[in-house]
Amino acid sequence: MVTSERPPATAVVAGYLAGISWPDGAFRTLAPGHWGLTVDAGGWPLDIGLAVRQGVVRAQAEVVRAGAVSDHELLYRNRRLRLVRYTHAADGTVWVEADMPEECVTERVVDRMLGALVAAAVMVRERASDDRPASS
Repeated sequence: MVTSERPPATAVVAGYLAGISWPDGAFRTLAPGHWGLTVDAGGWPLDIGLAVRQGVVRAQAEVVRAGAVSDHELLYRNRRLRLVRYTHAADGTVWVEADMPEECVTERVVDRMLGALVAAAVMVRERASDDRPASS
């Protein structure tokens, strides 16, 4: 049986992130295996935490304040998402999260996971802005 050595997930993620031309301040290495990214999502910055820990690559970002979108709508939208999901923090703020087993990680998978995370954030942020009362 022939086995091929896969690079560690931290190397795959670091290689993917290093290959992107980031605006100043949009990409940070916070610790070994832990990065911070800032991208535009729905008209304002989305701060994404990305980490490799305990055999899992995890990405997460706070999306909107508590009460900006109904729990029912989030549950409904969760059923249509792939690779990511919406969650609530204890204070009710809405987050979007993704987890991937280390052994599944390739640069393409990291790209898809981050793309799905940003798309899900934009979807909820646009919905939340649709519910904002008009200024008088």
